[in-house]
Amino acid sequence: MLTLKDGTKAVQFARQVITQYVQGKRSTTVDLGRVFQEKQGVFVTLHTYPEHDLRGCIGIPLPVMTLQEAIIESAQSATQDPRFPPLQESELNGILVEMTVLTKPEQIKVKQPKEYLTNIKIGHDGLIVEHGFYKGLLLPQVPVEQDWDVEEYLSQTCMKAGLPADAWFENTTKISKFQGQIFTEVKPHGQIQETHLDGLHC
Repeated sequence: MLTLKDGTKAVQFARQVITQYVQGKRSTTVDLGRVFQEKQGVFVTLHTYPEHDLRGCIGIPLPVMTLQEAIIESAQSATQDPRFPPLQESELNGILVEMTVLTKPEQIKVKQPKEYLTNIKIGHDGLIVEHGFYKGLLLPQVPVEQDWDVEEYLSQTCMKAGLPADAWFENTTKISKFQGQIFTEVKPHGQIQETHLDGLHC
C-alpha cells in the first residue's frame, strides 16, 4: 500500500514524465524511494478538465517491472492511446493525471459461471478476462463511474477483450480480479487525493 505522500509523489512524477515526453525531452532521472523499486502493476489515466472526459488510459497490469519503470512506461504510453489523437503540449494544462496502483491479479475459481456474480465486488475489484489470445481489463473505478452491476461489468470486460458479451459463461474463459489504489489530481498541477470506491455501490 502506498501512503498519500507516496501517491502524490507518483502522480507528480507521472505528470513530469508526460510533460517531458510530449515536449520531446529526455525524462529526468529521479530517485523516488524504495517503495517505487518494488515490482507492481500500474495504470495512468488522463482526463480532460473540467469536463472529466477520458483522454487516455494505458498501463502495465502485471508486476513485471519496478513501479517507477511502470509509471514511466504507462505515462508515456497514455499520451499515445490509439483511441485518441496524440496528446499535444497545448493540452498539458487542461488534463488531470490519475494513477491506479494494482495488486497482483488472482484468478477467480468457480464451479459454475453464475458464481462469478457473488465473487466480484463493485467498487473494489478490477477485472481481467482472458480467452485464448483475447484479453481485456477494466479498472475498479469503471463500473462505479458507469453505474454497472456485476453482470454488466463482466459483459463489458468481455467486450473490452474483443469477445462476445456472454463469454464469461464459457468454462474456457479465465477471469481474474485485482484491487487498486487510486490517486488523482483535483485540478491540473494541483493537489493530489486518494479516491476510495468502497461503499459507493453495493
